[in-house]
Amino acid sequence: MKILVLRFSSIGDIVLTTPVVRALKQQVPGAQVHYATKPAFRSFLEPNPYIDKVHCLHGSLRELVAELRAEHFDFVVDLHHNLRSALIKLQLGVKSASFDKLNGRKWLLVNLKVDTMPPVHIVERYLAAAAPLGVRNDGQGLDYFIPPQDEVAVPVALPAAFQAGYVAFAIGAQHATKRLPTERIIELCGMLRQPIVLLGGPEDAPTGELVVQALSPAEAGTAGPSVFNVCGKLNLNQSASLVRQARAVISHDTGLMHIAAAFRKKIISVWGNTVPEFGMYPYQTEFTVLEVKGLPCRPCSKIGYAKCPQGHFTCMRAIDFGPAAEALRETPLKY
Repeated sequence: MKILVLRFSSIGDIVLTTPVVRALKQQVPGAQVHYATKPAFRSFLEPNPYIDKVHCLHGSLRELVAELRAEHFDFVVDLHHNLRSALIKLQLGVKSASFDKLNGRKWLLVNLKVDTMPPVHIVERYLAAAAPLGVRNDGQGLDYFIPPQDEVAVPVALPAAFQAGYVAFAIGAQHATKRLPTERIIELCGMLRQPIVLLGGPEDAPTGELVVQALSPAEAGTAGPSVFNVCGKLNLNQSASLVRQARAVISHDTGLMHIAAAFRKKIISVWGNTVPEFGMYPYQTEFTVLEVKGLPCRPCSKIGYAKCPQGHFTCMRAIDFGPAAEALRETPLKY
């Protein structure tokens, strides 16, 4: 059977689909599993041994559909379930199944603060879309495969203070309301008193430098934590390599959090305008949630905003970091 999986974004969502492709490859006899996504995610998906071929939406949807038609698929598993994926399924004209986005229930939670979300992780809902093919959850969690050329050698890439172990802190997020303010990142790092590697994209590099400057022992006159900023210096797979080698990971509600879960890391999961009840908390790994519960304005979105709609940003400014410090105190920093 030739099976097409559809998921075009984003990195976190795509990582969360990996149990589906593994189940399809291992549990459907003789299955060929193809995956259609955006070009930005090819380098993450191609090393996955459970995916036979990756198709990318480079330009027009028409070009992608022509490429997919030539493959003669037997079944489409739609894990995006939007207009684009609906058009692809319509034009391919083969049997398909889609995952339930629960948009109505999310609307109730965001707009009326009525929680009718099922107490199941989104991975279970992704797997339900593949259930017509007879697959089940194998309980093996998420996958992330790093190609050898992107493995980062810690003794070469990081200073001597990090050789005995470090905490990785993914300081970025696509939307500002999912990110701690810079001063709060500094506060959290300062509480840990452990070597910290800051991870993120080029847009996060200035924030990382501010954190390093604020916590530099030379600047502060104290024996503060060792902080090393690699934001913007690594590709996604290289960042994942440093996550894999970390003793623990701090992350906002973003893709590196799910990559950390794929490596079964202890995770400090920081939530602002979004909430774990959406079903995208760390999957099958030990984690501690940092959030301000009971705010009447939270969640204000299922995704995020460029700034707090009400101006106070209490969901991030009032988070208690005590549970994070306590959880990481129990994590020995030694390889």
